[in-house]
Amino acid sequence: MGNRKQPFGYRMTLGEITIQPEEAELVRFIFQGYSTGATLGELTKALCRQDIPYYEGRTWNKNMVSRILVDGRYIGEKGYPALIEPEQLRAAAEKRTARACPPQKTPAQKALRRLCGAPPSEQTERIVTDLLNELIRCPDRVQPATSQQAAAACGKTREELTSALERQPIDEDNARALLLQLAAEQYDAIGNTEYETVRLRRLLTGRKPMTEPDAELLQSAVSKVRVTNKCVTVTLKNGQTIERRDQL
Repeated sequence: MGNRKQPFGYRMTLGEITIQPEEAELVRFIFQGYSTGATLGELTKALCRQDIPYYEGRTWNKNMVSRILVDGRYIGEKGYPALIEPEQLRAAAEKRTARACPPQKTPAQKALRRLCGAPPSEQTERIVTDLLNELIRCPDRVQPATSQQAAAACGKTREELTSALERQPIDEDNARALLLQLAAEQYDAIGNTEYETVRLRRLLTGRKPMTEPDAELLQSAVSKVRVTNKCVTVTLKNGQTIERRDQL
């Protein structure tokens, strides 16, 4: 049998359209599964594992499932006995529309995703917005993270200098060169941090508090966002970290 003469779930009995019970149960299964979040692919796999084909000689596929989900005859149209409630057909149509047209991410959401390294939750968006708003209300809260940034930038050179001083006899020329390099790196780190701090304060001054994340501000002010199950930590471009502890 190459094509069905009646929709799946029905059969012709003595000239009347009647319900085919086993198939009707699968129709209800499809609508119920789709309404609770199952995809066409997941439903197709589940249907392939049971013994009732869409029609003889053909394996279930997503197109077959899709046709069932839009067929108004299952709610009693065109003289067919109803298998489901009208609300189930409407709900399936709404889900299909929502899945076909997913909401577009805003530039700010895209920027925040890059900073987080993963899609942020709505709660994370809110917390990051609140943290930046605190700085907008008081830009002087932006402070240089001099010691932390300098230590991070100069860690390797400091280790090399320590190692050189521990070796006997001490290579004075090498130790002197490492000491000068360490001083230069510390100076650069401090200079960059101070510059970024001044720039950030100017960037924040005069801004109005946000109701949602702003892409331009995120890109200009933030270098990283770290999210754990209890804390959101925002690292600013000057190395300063601000955080909010919460149950995420």
